[in-house]
Amino acid sequence: MSPDGTVTQITGAGLNGAQRESTSEPRDLDPGKTYPLDIEMHLTSWVFPKGHRIRVAVSNSLWPMVLPTPYAMTTSFELGGATGSRLVLPAVPVRGVAPPAFSLPEPLEERSNIKNQGFPWPGEWTVERDEARQKTTVRWKGKDGYEYPWGKQDDYENLTYDADDAHPETCSVRGEAESIFTLKNRTLIWRGHLLVTTDQQNFYYKYTRELLKDGQMIKSKTWKETIPRDHQ
Repeated sequence: MSPDGTVTQITGAGLNGAQRESTSEPRDLDPGKTYPLDIEMHLTSWVFPKGHRIRVAVSNSLWPMVLPTPYAMTTSFELGGATGSRLVLPAVPVRGVAPPAFSLPEPLEERSNIKNQGFPWPGEWTVERDEARQKTTVRWKGKDGYEYPWGKQDDYENLTYDADDAHPETCSVRGEAESIFTLKNRTLIWRGHLLVTTDQQNFYYKYTRELLKDGQMIKSKTWKETIPRDHQ
């Protein structure tokens, strides 16, 4: 946080407590017991100027980036003492070692006959909160496009995340994606339909891929899979 009150998110990390010792051999957490968790933040080159403050936010979930556990839970956070939580930050010396000698970058040839309309991220985000029912819906959509000598490509994508405070096991993700290739003598469209739902025991994955030519369906295939909640 800067002196004027501006807050900037610098980095983050996530850890399944059951995977505290091993990701291949997870072990459940026992309620009421204290566990040390070593969480390594994602790499960042941020330097904190003098007068700024560092804030750490801890949460049991990060919806919609991380799916919640299928039951409500409360976490206690230890502060102070020999076993209290701590944040370890690298220190940048005033004068570092001499940088290695690198050769100058070579000129990059840029093609003038290919145009990009922009990467879809971060796109458009909306959050809808129903306080009466304690439910939240997050929607995201983005688009981009390219122009080539042989034609044009347009990409569209949207995702919808639903969560229920009282029933975290019912969270879901729905998604639609479409890539349109406009060629000289035909138009090809690839469509994707995603649905991920959950309950207390499993994740349910369904994805359908479609190919259309000039508006007519050419091929369609659907994949379905039930994934057990292994220490989730």
